[in-house]
Amino acid sequence: MYKLMTLVDTVRIDPTLLGEDVMSNVKKALKTKLEGKVDKKIGCLVAVCDVENIGEGHILYGDGAVYYDVTFKAIMFMPENQEVIEGEVLETVSFGVFVGIGPMDGLLHVSQITDEFMSYDSKNGRLVSKTGKKALGEGDHVRARIVAVSINERDPRESKIGMTMRQAALGRIQWIEEARERNGGVKGGKKKDAAPETETAEENN
Repeated sequence: MYKLMTLVDTVRIDPTLLGEDVMSNVKKALKTKLEGKVDKKIGCLVAVCDVENIGEGHILYGDGAVYYDVTFKAIMFMPENQEVIEGEVLETVSFGVFVGIGPMDGLLHVSQITDEFMSYDSKNGRLVSKTGKKALGEGDHVRARIVAVSINERDPRESKIGMTMRQAALGRIQWIEEARERNGGVKGGKKKDAAPETETAEENN
């Protein structure tokens, strides 16, 4: 889930930048320091937005740089348990697929893709069902539910996000659309209902 949050941090402005526009330097410093960083409580900082307040600068002994306490808004991404999310398959391996969900990756274990048994087709880099009717590989778009979240803020690449597609209305987007059409739905919308009957009220004299 994406959230717009108000955060507070301290940034260092190098002495070589003194005399230049403070707002511009502070925003650049925030972006360099924080964008892409992960905190297990608030998630991954995707982008620094508006800088709301810059405190009075201060200098530390032995350092010619200026330090500012800054209040700013940022877009955060925090995967949440039971959240339904869509993403693109980035990599297929024998035990499942890795799915890009915003700035992070989630794992769909082979046992959580479909009720059908799926095997790994190493030649084509895809997982294929026993009947051959379903296949999943790099570039496919899926809708899944998050069922496990373990954030590693020291090494974001080691964060673990487990997902499942073995529930109603989840799966590869193509499978969902095909199922909707088989069930009489209209792609991209609801099945058209019959026109309601019109009742005519009689006037009482």
